[in-house]
Amino acid sequence: MDNATSFDEEAMDVGYLSKIQRDVQSIAEVISAALKVETEIVDEDYVVLGATGRIRGLLMHQRLSDSHINRYVLESKHPFVLTRPGQHKMCAPCSDKDDCYYLGGIYYPITLKDKCHGVISLVGFNEIQREILINNQNTFLDFTGKMADLLAAKLQELMIMEELRRTNKSLETIINAVYEGIISCDEKGIITCFNETAAKNYGISKHEAIGKHVSHVVPNSLLNKALSHSNSFYEEKIEGTNTLEESISLISNAILIKEADAIVGAVESFSPEESIYRVAYRLTKREQDAAFDHIIGSSQIIKEAKEMALNVAQSSSTILITGESGTGKELFARAIHNSSLRAKEPFVVINCSAIPDSLLESELFGYEKGAFTGAKHEGKPGLIELAEGGTIFLDEIGDMPLHLQVKILRVLQEKTIQKVGGTKRIAVDVRIIAATHQNLKEQIAKKLFREDLYYRLNVIPLVIPPLRQRVSDIPLLIDYMCEKYSLILKKNIQGITQEALNVLVNYPWPGNVRELENAMEYAINFTPNQGIITNENLPPWLFTPVEIALYEPEDFKEKLQMGEKQLLMEALEKTGTSLAAKKQIAMNMGIGLATLYRKLKRYNL
Repeated sequence: MDNATSFDEEAMDVGYLSKIQRDVQSIAEVISAALKVETEIVDEDYVVLGATGRIRGLLMHQRLSDSHINRYVLESKHPFVLTRPGQHKMCAPCSDKDDCYYLGGIYYPITLKDKCHGVISLVGFNEIQREILINNQNTFLDFTGKMADLLAAKLQELMIMEELRRTNKSLETIINAVYEGIISCDEKGIITCFNETAAKNYGISKHEAIGKHVSHVVPNSLLNKALSHSNSFYEEKIEGTNTLEESISLISNAILIKEADAIVGAVESFSPEESIYRVAYRLTKREQDAAFDHIIGSSQIIKEAKEMALNVAQSSSTILITGESGTGKELFARAIHNSSLRAKEPFVVINCSAIPDSLLESELFGYEKGAFTGAKHEGKPGLIELAEGGTIFLDEIGDMPLHLQVKILRVLQEKTIQKVGGTKRIAVDVRIIAATHQNLKEQIAKKLFREDLYYRLNVIPLVIPPLRQRVSDIPLLIDYMCEKYSLILKKNIQGITQEALNVLVNYPWPGNVRELENAMEYAINFTPNQGIITNENLPPWLFTPVEIALYEPEDFKEKLQMGEKQLLMEALEKTGTSLAAKKQIAMNMGIGLATLYRKLKRYNL
């Protein structure tokens, strides 16, 4: 009986029977004591999990060399009685058949759901045990079958418990993953579930909460009301404080759990009130999924711009969007993308004026590992590569440095990119939509923009009109922004007086729709809840004369540049020319450092 190997749980998958090994050994000992024979129980991997008498030393060892009969019972799932060891045909493959230490045996399968999980063996090592087995085989088979059923029942119980644990773990993961806070309790108000969002909102850990009465942990919980009134409640506002003494305002639902009309518990779900407003606005407005319907306006000039954009949305041609700052160039670009055949693919935005020249190339084209000091070891894909199959929107392309303009030209001509530090060309399928508030022809004359790139970009020119050219759209935009910021700021604004509307309509809006939006956000902040926007609620700068309307476009641009140059000269004189000083100037002007350097170069400062 030395043909056995030590069982290593780490080296093989542990079967279900081995998980109840103590029960298996107990059953083996009961059988042996009752029937006066030795008992061995193996699992489907021939590991001895129960043993008595002479074979007890094989406990937790794997027996492979003399497992022919066990294999037959495991595969056939039928009992087997051995009365002539070594002479039966089943013994033929065994190397010990001529010197078998068994004098007799009864083998019984442990089956559950049409699968055999192991075998119970009753074996005789002497003539007395052999006679007992042969003379009582029917009785022993019946008794052993009951013991096998008992082990099968234990296995089923284990499987059910493990399935319940897996289900509970899955449910716990789901409950912790949801955005809402979840608290459940039994019919007495004892907390049975307290998810991570609830813990975060109330500042109480799950382990501190579970098992305690809900009124002691979260006194303001709607569960108390639901249980005391024997009724469910929906979308009620709950005010309270957390353990950090911070005020919390929640929108809550509490639903009773019933079995045969008897209350057995309740579940509360809640979200912070401010997040409800954000979600409501996101669901109703869906700004990130902007389509042409979200471009507000019914004036003829904006209708023509929308119609032209819609006509070219389905093509793959490059588009150059021009227009003053704040007119909504990115909104048009998004709408074109979402109305195109590429709508399900990425829409990637990069502002060429907001990223320093030294970083812009690696952001656009990516880089290979070790391309430069500070580069990630594994390298990085560029935004053009990430936009594969979709659209990349190059905003403020007029501020792109000349050496990168060459690379963009190559993307348009060859549909390939080359990473920083790389040697191979990568094919890309992207549609380019570019935008600028600058006059690119003037930039070309000043040698600041490549003429060949301009013509490659300007395949389909799209001009977005300034707000002062579509005054009739201002009331529509005001209604839209009033609704938008009323939701965000949690106010119910009743409207706007005619006097205030006249001020907004007659203002020239040099900052266009963006400036109007800022003005409306300001006004709603200072308008009482349930109130109407009046002149007193409008920002003061709306009542300051704006000279933009007094100049022809070219005159105004020239005066604007003269003023900008003078402003920069004064800032340099006051602050200095060091890097820190220039960073401070850029921050004061609300522009990026790269943009500041371009302006200094433009004015030879």
